[in-house]
Amino acid sequence: MIPFSVLDLSPIQKGKTATQALHNTLMLARHAEALDYKRYWLAEHHNMPGIACAATAIVIGYVAGGTKTIRVGAGGIMLPNHAPLVIAEQFGTLASLYAGRIDLGLGRAPGTDMMTARALRRDIADSAEQFPQDVRELQNFFAAPQPGQQIRAVPGAGLEVPIWLLGSSLFSAQLAAMLGLPFAFASHFAPDLMRQALEIYRSRFEPSAQLDRPYAILGANVLAADTDVEARRQFTSQQQSFINLRRGTPGQVPPPIDDIDTYWSPAEKAMVERSLAVSFVGSPDTVERGLSAFIRSARPDELMITAHIHDQSARLRSLELVSNARKNMESNAHEHGNAPREAAATAKR
Repeated sequence: MIPFSVLDLSPIQKGKTATQALHNTLMLARHAEALDYKRYWLAEHHNMPGIACAATAIVIGYVAGGTKTIRVGAGGIMLPNHAPLVIAEQFGTLASLYAGRIDLGLGRAPGTDMMTARALRRDIADSAEQFPQDVRELQNFFAAPQPGQQIRAVPGAGLEVPIWLLGSSLFSAQLAAMLGLPFAFASHFAPDLMRQALEIYRSRFEPSAQLDRPYAILGANVLAADTDVEARRQFTSQQQSFINLRRGTPGQVPPPIDDIDTYWSPAEKAMVERSLAVSFVGSPDTVERGLSAFIRSARPDELMITAHIHDQSARLRSLELVSNARKNMESNAHEHGNAPREAAATAKR
């Protein structure tokens, strides 16, 4: 059975504060660790009233310091917003403090609207186009220093912090294959190109010092509750948030509602259902069936689950039920005599 991991945006519940959201994030991370999830990633977003992890490296340090074994990382850092040296120093520091537990996922989108992107970057004309060069520069900062090298990441140099490329299109799939890096596809909000991106990444992959075989994570919205009805009700918080973002009115995470059809138009419903097509919402049995079929079909090496849930107790409960579903899938595979999947590729370091 493939590993399950968690992507968290540190959601700020309606009427609550960023302080409370960040405390909830640490509580959720500790819960994920106790349930044997493999990683806990946080994502860089800016100028978003409902997301508290804008200073992503700081939140990663907070989570890593409050846990013991789970890998903690960025899913991801929007590299065009930053100088590669700054990211190398930040994640070199994290890797020095929490050795063997830090992941650095990189994206090339702004993680915000264009006005905010200008405030972040000052000059955004060529920032996205520079992404491949910036990734290589970052790799060099994490490599062992060369004789005569005048600029070094301290700390960072020689630590070889694991780099992942993230994407919702084909660009990062091609780049990850060319550079021999692990790849994570954002199928939890942009599923249309998922299968094509996987095919490109796997077929064109070139082994590297970090990775000898392709390794792909797929994102999925997964929300489990005791009943289908309760799970679907909790999921309306994420649906409302998605609609609000597309309407240009992002806000704090709203509480669930009983009838989502009173909130969206038919066109908005179609847009949300297409964007969130890779979603598994329901009772433990419903979620288990959906995840089993998805994993058999898409064959990811790892699944990164996420859910924008308003109620913290529902978030904790969902992680527990999904963990149980994964164990059931593993047990059923053994009972039916299915051979274990070939071990996935791992970093050489």
